[in-house]
Amino acid sequence: MSASDLVSPAVPSGPLVLVGTPVVPGVALGPVVRPSAGVRLPEAEQPELPEEARAAEKVLFRAAAELVAARLAARASAATGVSAEVLSTTAGMARDRALWGAAEQRIDLGVPAASATVQAAQQFVDMFTTLGGLMAERVPDVRDVRDRIVAELTGQGEPGIPSPEVPSVLLADDLAPADTAGLDPARVIGLATRLGGTTSHTAIIARQLGLPCVVAMEGLEDVRAGVPVLLDGDAGTLTVTPDPAEARLRVEAARVAAEVLAGYSGPARTRDGHAVPVLANVQDGPGALAAVAAHAEGVGLLRTELAFLGRAQEPTVEEQAAGYAEVFEAFAGRKVVLRTLDAGSDKPLAFATPPDEANPALGVRGLRIARRDPGLLERQLDAVAEAARRSSETPWVMAPMVATVPEAAAFAAAVRARGLVPGVMVEVPSAALHAERLLEHVDFLSIGTNDLSQYTLAADRLSADLADLTDPWQPALLTLVAMTAEAGRRTGKPVGVCGEAAADPLLACVLVGLGITSLSCAASAVAGVGARLATVDLDTCRRAAEAALAQDDPAAARAAVREVIAADA
Repeated sequence: MSASDLVSPAVPSGPLVLVGTPVVPGVALGPVVRPSAGVRLPEAEQPELPEEARAAEKVLFRAAAELVAARLAARASAATGVSAEVLSTTAGMARDRALWGAAEQRIDLGVPAASATVQAAQQFVDMFTTLGGLMAERVPDVRDVRDRIVAELTGQGEPGIPSPEVPSVLLADDLAPADTAGLDPARVIGLATRLGGTTSHTAIIARQLGLPCVVAMEGLEDVRAGVPVLLDGDAGTLTVTPDPAEARLRVEAARVAAEVLAGYSGPARTRDGHAVPVLANVQDGPGALAAVAAHAEGVGLLRTELAFLGRAQEPTVEEQAAGYAEVFEAFAGRKVVLRTLDAGSDKPLAFATPPDEANPALGVRGLRIARRDPGLLERQLDAVAEAARRSSETPWVMAPMVATVPEAAAFAAAVRARGLVPGVMVEVPSAALHAERLLEHVDFLSIGTNDLSQYTLAADRLSADLADLTDPWQPALLTLVAMTAEAGRRTGKPVGVCGEAAADPLLACVLVGLGITSLSCAASAVAGVGARLATVDLDTCRRAAEAALAQDDPAAARAAVREVIAADA
């Protein structure tokens, strides 16, 4: 009997349970919906365009590409957080001069616009695939932009996720980030993919939307559209044709849990009164207001890339200051931690990113951009200082991708010169190993577990094949977190976590037990983390941390922590 036979609704066998890597907790019950079949690409062989038609064909290409970019940019302006960043990045790719140039060169040789788009996109797919690492992760974006432009040129419907008539569970091989960013949580109530990792854009956006999500799940290709499934984002399972009575019980339990979370209003404390501020990761003013409504106690990560992405030129100091001030004012009198520009690698900037890096993930990204253009950082710090003056706030400012003590010292001096509070992110092992030395120069540390897992385990954090290695429950990663937190304890300075690990309620207990002083996550995860911490005391968190560190793999760490916390219940 084949797997497809097992999942057919006509077969009365027991439910099939598929297992993947859990990303966003929660339960979703509904029929399966799948992405559209996709855009029909033109045949490889096309009649050659006469020379007199080529100029007009280039006009058609430019109009189609610009229309695609404008649509994506409009959606970005209506979105917040990572969704806005992803849509802006994809819009920028649709306007990419190199892509346009490659397509127009082919049109000049007589290739019709649709075929020229496909050939130009393939050139970049091949290049990014060869480069590997984070650059290879841009391949789905290139193909997504290709399909959107071809659809416009050929009169096909815009590709993407269908809007189901009833709340449904989306199953896919993989999703373009722009598709995930455009999901309607009222219609798509859960998400599982065969590919992707725990810190992929799909996972991060699902967390922002509050959608139960599981990635790296094999066997999804055999589950037919329309079949009822039960997705468990806590356990990382998908039950095909579940028992109706059992499914209803699971959904009811999830509903009751959601009601408990709806009553959360902070501040976050353990059962014995140990305060652990739960902050929010935001990117703009609307996102900050949503975080306030979600009872976040402040901002632990203000991503500043949104103002820079998809632009041919650097935003002015005034433009930047206006955006930062909106966030400062939304959290007036409360902690706001701003991260300076984290561009490069998978977030290239036309005016700052080197075009020919052999390995961008290990290249000029984050603070390292200031090596090539110190003024970029100086002007951003000026904008932060101006926003602070306008709002009468004193934000904390941290640099990404700091690897050495001299880098931290130089950054701290520049931040203090403007009357702001300096800190750095711990995203590479060298920063964790020298955390106490870094704290001689800065006032706080914030651990970015997404990148720290990638660089610690030498594994692409968006690779489905390596999702187990970049799992935030990896004991080696937790060991570095413990070392960094201990450095903070010895120096009397705060150490927070702002990576996706902070959004996992169970892992949050471990992080507190390791000595982390604050947690920052998507606004949708604030209540879940805060409510979970209220069920445990500090001693239980410490025992949970010891149990996790004693294990050899993420699954064993999760199981050991669940056992500790269950015994305390």
